[in-house]
Amino acid sequence: MYVVIFRAKIRSLDAEYPAVAARMRELALGRFGCIEFHSVTEGINEVSLSYWPSEESIRAWKAHPEHVLAQRAGRERWYKEYSVQVAQVSREYHVAT
Repeated sequence: MYVVIFRAKIRSLDAEYPAVAARMRELALGRFGCIEFHSVTEGINEVSLSYWPSEESIRAWKAHPEHVLAQRAGRERWYKEYSVQVAQVSREYHVAT
């Protein structure tokens, strides 16, 4: 399993942003094999974690035309800066009480 860690500094979120974010989540989970997708915003900081079965699924997601347009809008309108890290999960623990 792989995790994509997206960290951004928000410039300005307009009225289109929530719909685009929801659509990207829907595509990732429904069409590209994303296992989980979590996003948190605190002040101007946004962090999103998405979990994937393979690097191939991540590359396909990154190259999808709708996602490419969303990435461009992110660079031009929504984010001051962002970084993306892709890591392989080597261990996982789960505790339920």
